[in-house]
Amino acid sequence: MKNFKPLAPLLFTLLAVPSFVFASFSTASADQWHENTYESSQPQGLHPIVAERAEILRQRAASIGIVIRFTDDFRSFEEQDALYAQGRTEPGYIVTNARGGQSYHNYGLAVDYALEVGHQVIWDIEYDGNGNGRSDWFEVAQMAKELGFTWGGDWESFRDYPHLQMDFGYSLHNLQTGNHYLY
Repeated sequence: MKNFKPLAPLLFTLLAVPSFVFASFSTASADQWHENTYESSQPQGLHPIVAERAEILRQRAASIGIVIRFTDDFRSFEEQDALYAQGRTEPGYIVTNARGGQSYHNYGLAVDYALEVGHQVIWDIEYDGNGNGRSDWFEVAQMAKELGFTWGGDWESFRDYPHLQMDFGYSLHNLQTGNHYLY
């Protein structure tokens, strides 16, 4: 419980802030999705500004013929630790270098996206589904940056192409120690 005490005000606010309802651009029901896709692309547990900008990003991408899915958003410390174990102590590929509390996902400040083609989620950063000669992935990343997101594809080490975050000027240390006011 010691690790959660500094987060109590943030967690309370996350639970107290009304969640946004997002319009879905897909008419398919959840059971129609391929087993390798996610049941819901609606961001959950996010800071209200991050959630709002994520929805604006989805709409802007759709307006130029790119459909995106948010494949991840808020993660608990436990979920983050399980993801960190992947490729280390658990089967799979290493997909993160962040343990619980070391990711902006843990504070509702990050989303991961992928492209949706038909009813399949793809992570092909070269795909040009709207046929304009540019990678859809990079077009979405540019739109996200214009909306104030930091893109993991710009990082020098461990480029994280699906990752978008808004840190509002707070370091992970600020978030971990409760030295912030996000809401």
